[in-house]
Amino acid sequence: MSASPPPAAFASDVDVDRELLTGEAVALQLRPTSVALRAAGAAIDLLAYGTGTGLLGWLVLETAPTLGVPDNLFAALGIGTAVLGLVVAPAVVETATQGRSLGRWALGSRIVRDDGGAVAFRHAFIRSFVGLFEVVLTFGGVAVTVAMVNARAKRLGDLIAGTYSQYERVAAAPSNTFGVPTELAEWARTADVGRLPDALSRRIAQFLAQASGHTATTRQRLAATLARDAAAYVSPIPDADPELFLAAIAVLRRQRESTALELERARLEQLAPTLSALPHGFPDRG
Repeated sequence: MSASPPPAAFASDVDVDRELLTGEAVALQLRPTSVALRAAGAAIDLLAYGTGTGLLGWLVLETAPTLGVPDNLFAALGIGTAVLGLVVAPAVVETATQGRSLGRWALGSRIVRDDGGAVAFRHAFIRSFVGLFEVVLTFGGVAVTVAMVNARAKRLGDLIAGTYSQYERVAAAPSNTFGVPTELAEWARTADVGRLPDALSRRIAQFLAQASGHTATTRQRLAATLARDAAAYVSPIPDADPELFLAAIAVLRRQRESTALELERARLEQLAPTLSALPHGFPDRG
């Protein structure tokens, strides 16, 4: 007897460029940030760090003469200020915020390691140091060119540091509320659906919520398996498509549980005066 292959075995359902396999052999679907969004975030960061570096440089050059700094050290002070503002500061911010910056925060992205973990200072410093050449000195030309020729939109600093930009914003989950399928409306009037095991209920709910994301073959196979498991708690068994059968079961269970909750609430409201009343002749001391 051969076992059915797990969903992860269907290679056609997985985008290998966006898959991360954890130590527990669970495939996670990650979304790299697009080149356009990375460029927009980099522009915001460059404006912020460039402005801060310019102000810091002006402050250093204004105060250096009053401190007796020789003129021949002004160039070194300027270089040191540029390195501090454009390399060290971005690396410190990126490490402290676990891959965020002002631009990435605004656009909903984060720098992570290739394995999905948080970046350390060495990753951030390598990215900032290489970025000084590929982003600042070439006005982003090298970074954009490199990012356009690899699957995760990595720039040169990411390739050296072993990192990439992960897009974290997701759309609001759509509502999956639906009614009894038309084909089973007549059957639903007399159907007897018992209480399903919690594990089976969760599996049916997850399948109905994610059915559109499966391939046709996988969708039919999962629906047939779940319908066979649920049939033991339903009478009579309708002659219908397994997925419609599961949808009808979910709706009937939802309606009956909602009705039970409403009846329980009504009973509690009826008992409220009795439960909150004082014993006969007991004074209300307020």
